[in-house]
Amino acid sequence: MKKALICGISGQDGAYLAKLLLSKGYIVCGTSRDAEISSFRNLLRLGIREEVKLESMSLTDFRSVLQVLTKIQPDEVYNLAGQSSVGLSFEQPVETLESIATGTLNLLEAIRFTGGHVKLYNAGSSECFGDTGDKAADENTPFRPRSPYAVAKAAAFWEVANYREAYGLFACSGILYNHESPLRPERFVTQKIVAAACRIARGSKEKLHLGDISVKRDWGWAPEYVEAMYLMLQQEQPDDYVIATGESHSLEEFVATAFSYVGLDWREHVVTDTSLYRPTDIACGRGNSAKAKEKLGWQAKYKMHDVVRMMIEAI
Repeated sequence: MKKALICGISGQDGAYLAKLLLSKGYIVCGTSRDAEISSFRNLLRLGIREEVKLESMSLTDFRSVLQVLTKIQPDEVYNLAGQSSVGLSFEQPVETLESIATGTLNLLEAIRFTGGHVKLYNAGSSECFGDTGDKAADENTPFRPRSPYAVAKAAAFWEVANYREAYGLFACSGILYNHESPLRPERFVTQKIVAAACRIARGSKEKLHLGDISVKRDWGWAPEYVEAMYLMLQQEQPDDYVIATGESHSLEEFVATAFSYVGLDWREHVVTDTSLYRPTDIACGRGNSAKAKEKLGWQAKYKMHDVVRMMIEAI
């Protein structure tokens, strides 16, 4: 039986990935900064809390990483940990950089230190590309990060590439575009929109405050995207892949779709709040995952409208 270690198992992707790997017969171990007090509500929601072995680990502490790696001795490591909010990264840039860039470096160095036979998946981000206009970004598109989060993810991406080339580690990054699900917390704008639309449909008199709704994003379905992570580590050679739907929609379209689904006109319930604007933002994001389709056999089945529907149906 293969053994997988998922760093950041308590998040959306970590929980869905754990469920996927369990279904494939893996022994699944997961880490959290404090496994003793973490609620692991996503694992509970998916009904797999008791099937996963949990360990406390701080990715920013090399000794902690080394201890857990030595104890678990996994075949595969999935690095999904670190500060995950673009908006919050402007308020906490140091914590963001340390948790993502230093955390990834510690994992790579610990794998190299222990013999380097572990396969590593690193969670990259489409935010690294910055603004690409109407052009869909692929693996050869240069990085122009526009947030502390994106800067940290770009640094982690190049760390992975460096260790792969310098030390022959099986290490790869998935450059994932936005992917959503009912497991998203409400600090993510997609869940904020869906939850508010449902409350208003049930009679709430609240107004939904949003920032710039003209921004466009490539939104996919998280349970599908974790399949791509798994597939990357099943290849003979490590490589990096863009994972996306290939479709771009404005946040306004996302809002309109959510409110329409519950029988409401969004314009009667949404307020533009300039205090929610980011210092720098990406006007348009769209990915080209042709390489993933060719090499991994992966292609997104669900697009933005499907994602909104499934998130609403889950509430």
